[in-house]
Parts: sequence; C-alpha cells; structure tokens
Amino acid sequence: MIYTFKFRPYRRRFVRTVSTSHGKWDIRDGIIVRLTDESGRVGWGEIAPISWFGSETIEQALDFCRQLPAEITDETIFSIPDELPACQFGFESAQEGVGRWGNGEIGGTNVQWPMPNAPCPMPHAQFSALLPAGEAALNQWESLWQQGYRTFKWKIGVDAIANELKIFELLARTLPAISKLRLDANGGLNYEEANLWLWTCDNLQANRELNPEIEFIEQPLPVEQFPGMLELSMCYGTAIALDESVATLKQLIACYQQGWRGIFVIKPGIIGSPSRLRKFCQENQIEAVFSSVFESAIGRQAALQLAAELSQNHRAIGFGIDHFFEQEHTWLQSLWKTL
Repeated sequence: MIYTFKFRPYRRRFVRTVSTSHGKWDIRDGIIVRLTDESGRVGWGEIAPISWFGSETIEQALDFCRQLPAEITDETIFSIPDELPACQFGFESAQEGVGRWGNGEIGGTNVQWPMPNAPCPMPHAQFSALLPAGEAALNQWESLWQQGYRTFKWKIGVDAIANELKIFELLARTLPAISKLRLDANGGLNYEEANLWLWTCDNLQANRELNPEIEFIEQPLPVEQFPGMLELSMCYGTAIALDESVATLKQLIACYQQGWRGIFVIKPGIIGSPSRLRKFCQENQIEAVFSSVFESAIGRQAALQLAAELSQNHRAIGFGIDHFFEQEHTWLQSLWKTL
C-alpha cells in the first residue's frame, strides 16, 4: 500500500507542572502524522517521545520525519529502527487507523479529521488519575473522586523521604478505604529507601478496613538496579511494577527473559511497534498495566485500543491525565486545518 505522508510538530503547555524524580516538565512536544491511502482514506498517528524515559528525542523524531518522501509504503513503516520506538508507534498506529476517523467540514468540504469515529474502547471509570506531587495531592484527590476516579497515582522520590512519608500517611488516612493508591518513584529511590517504602506500605495494609489498597510501587529503583527490584519483589507483600525498566519493547522482553513475572507498566506511545507488542503479550500472557505518555486524543485512542486488547486483569489503566491540559478539541481542530 502507498500512502501520502504529512506531519506537523506541536507544543502543548501543561496546566500544572508535572514533577517527577527526573525533574519538572512544563511543555509536551510531539508530532502528528497523517497517512492518506490511494482511495483517500485517512489515518492519524502521534509521535510523543520522552527521551529521559528511554525513547528517542523529539529532535531525532523530527529528523526522521523530515527525511521521508511525500509518499511512503507499508515497508517504510515496518522498517523503522528500534532506536525510534515513538516513531514506530506513531506510524504503525496511523497505518492501522486508516479509515477509522471521523468527518469534519472545512470550506464546505467534508474531510476526515483527527477525532475517532469510534467510542473510547475503555470506560472512564477504569482510569487511574495522576495526582500532583507533594502536599497538593491532599487537596486534589476529592475533585477527581467526584469525577468518578477510584484509583490514584502519586509521585514519590521527588522530595525528602521523611516529608513524603508524612504526606503519604495523611493521604492514606484521607482517601476512602474503597479506593486504590499507586506510588510511582520513577527510579528515584535507593535500596534502603525502597525497603522503607515497602515496609511502610505493608504495615499500612495490615489495617485495610481504614486505609486504601496500596496497589503497587512503580519503579522504585533505577533501571540498572533490576536485580535489586527482583529481590525486593520477593520480600514484601506490596507489589512492585516495572516502568522505566520496560520503556521499550526490547527492554520489556529482556526483563521477562531475566525472570520478571510481576507487573509491567506499558506506555504504548514509546514502547515501539504495536504489532510486535501484541505478539509478545499474546504469547506470554504478562500482567500489563497500560499508561499514558501525556499524548493527545490521537495517540490515546491507539493506546487505549491496545490496552483493551491486551489487558489480562482488572486493574485501572493510567490514562487519568486530562486535568493536566486545557480541553483539546479546539487545539486538534486548529492543527487538523494545517494538515
């Protein structure tokens, strides 16, 4: 199949800064991809790299797009190198989505534009909401609860551990007992701190009638300390989930081959090829929790489709991030008109 190829870079400012152990993040840079087949059907994709998480940089993704001709083929798409995992996801999801997008009108002409004509493949209630780091979480969880969220994720490893443990205890006493809480360290703890967090969570879970369920601690140690996380996963009742360690499909397969059978947090936007991810998950039946990379509705639709196909459990997926951006419908319309 031959496709006409167009792309546009974008920049979106977060409503509130995203703070992690990697630092502060204020602007989301990405690229929207449009493919049009020979019969005029359109497919949209999104390249949304996070270089500090393990993907290519936005500059590398732009360089790749700029060197492509105006017409590309399936062979072009499926030969994108593994060093460009966000590009693999963006192009392949656009190729898979040809003909699945809704119609809009511009200048009296009906055209296909970047809003899906199919409903979200997973209901909003199954999303995990990301809380702001630090004390701000104590003030925001309730508004998110009123929106229907029942699972929350809170960043740790951002401040001194003594301060975060105090806030954590307050948050655990405040959240309803029927809620679930995930702690995400983004690899920002050392071995002793990870032990302390896991010990604290285990003690909290001893009185589940009064406290929310601590579902797991996400990526407590840096990527290079995989043996330490494997060891810790066998010592405590609180589960550990790998995140940065499995940022790309190559990393995910390597961790599986080294014996990880716990939770894998998969970020479709940077994991790489959707078709190869499907094949691996279907062959190995891993416990995967799918998560956002702060993509727009274009990338999110493709990511949620994968989550709907490949999730093997009833855990909430990490796409409760709408409150970090202004409403995007108008933004997408403006971008669509430039393509």
